[in-house]
Amino acid sequence: MHTAKLLGLPSLLAFLTTKMDQESELESSLSQIMSQETFQDLWNTVLQPGSSTFPDPCQIEDVTLGLPPSGELVDLSFPEEGRYSRAEEDGNPIPPLETVGPIQTSSVPSTEDYVNEYGFELVFEQSGVSKSITCTYSPILKKLFCQLAKTCKVLIKVDLPPPAGSFVRAMAVYKKSEHIADVVKRCPHHERATEYNDGVAPADHLIRVEGNRQARYISSEDTQRHSVIVPYEMPQVGSAYSTVLYNFMCNSSCMGGMNRRAILTIITLETPQGQLLGRRCFEVRVCACPGRDRRTEEENYQKAPGRDKKLKKALPQGSVSENSKKVAKTGTNASESGTYTLQIRNRKHYQILKRLLEALEFQELWQPTEAESQKPAKGLLKAQKQDASPSSFRMEHCSSAFQEESDEDEEPGPVQKKLKKENED
Repeated sequence: MHTAKLLGLPSLLAFLTTKMDQESELESSLSQIMSQETFQDLWNTVLQPGSSTFPDPCQIEDVTLGLPPSGELVDLSFPEEGRYSRAEEDGNPIPPLETVGPIQTSSVPSTEDYVNEYGFELVFEQSGVSKSITCTYSPILKKLFCQLAKTCKVLIKVDLPPPAGSFVRAMAVYKKSEHIADVVKRCPHHERATEYNDGVAPADHLIRVEGNRQARYISSEDTQRHSVIVPYEMPQVGSAYSTVLYNFMCNSSCMGGMNRRAILTIITLETPQGQLLGRRCFEVRVCACPGRDRRTEEENYQKAPGRDKKLKKALPQGSVSENSKKVAKTGTNASESGTYTLQIRNRKHYQILKRLLEALEFQELWQPTEAESQKPAKGLLKAQKQDASPSSFRMEHCSSAFQEESDEDEEPGPVQKKLKKENED
């Protein structure tokens, strides 16, 4: 057995030597192929015109890989968070931005109402001024008062149905001319807070749409202004209005945002090609107590001079009664008889006028007549003495008569009866 092992050892050594020689030859051939001289010869062969080794690159047919044509840039960046609506995630694709009309490029948007033949109007539901209310609209001021991130219901009415694919756009601008060039944005605090930033809309947009997954938030590349658009929906059966729910995501008093600057909300109706069909504008104040602020501003507006004509236009017809008109014509002549009526809309004012009326009636009751007021002082004293003497005489006469009647009513005693009988005999 040891002899067989010794005889097989030389053959094994020979086999290993052969393998090592083959590997060295392979390495030398590879190094020769990858050398600079060999690569240069190969490159010249490929680029040689008319070479049959490789076909002409110009004759190779393009293979479509879904890429844009040559010369156009490809955006490989990821979309910003909250840039698109959730409708895309649900499988309902939203048409591209080009199909919904161009972005408004005017640096200073118009704030004048434009009705057009379609009769575009905005209607707000009537609401009071209680402290618990979250949204209220003042028709006198044409101003909406609402709380932060609370639902503001806006009703849209048109006389003629707009073209198919029309949409409603909402944009906020500053009211005063010195601020109108600035873009209305949220303050840094609310923009970075996680409470109202759920990825549905960009964090810096002030106006949002609630309950509509087809809403799209747009930032103009030219003016950097923010707007939100929703498709126009026809009114439901039995209704004359279509409804859009808006939210205002920052207070009017926030530092770094609106900073107590008045804002206007512009709502427009546009066609898919960007043609304007109607425009409406109203002021907005986002505050903690909308009812209180509305009541305060309306009272200040009515107290301002020169507001009577505007107030009459704002009040509904028939609010001023005929009796109140009659009072205004006749003035304060107390000699005319009749009942007059005033309609007062504020209970505080009603209490003040009621006390004033009671004071006037009390004064008229105790005030002397004109004839008595024109008498001289001596005559007045003499008249008072004359009035006093008959009264005292009447009192004495009444007392004596009463005494006589009482004497007659008394029953006579036995002595008086005897004397009376003797006198009769």
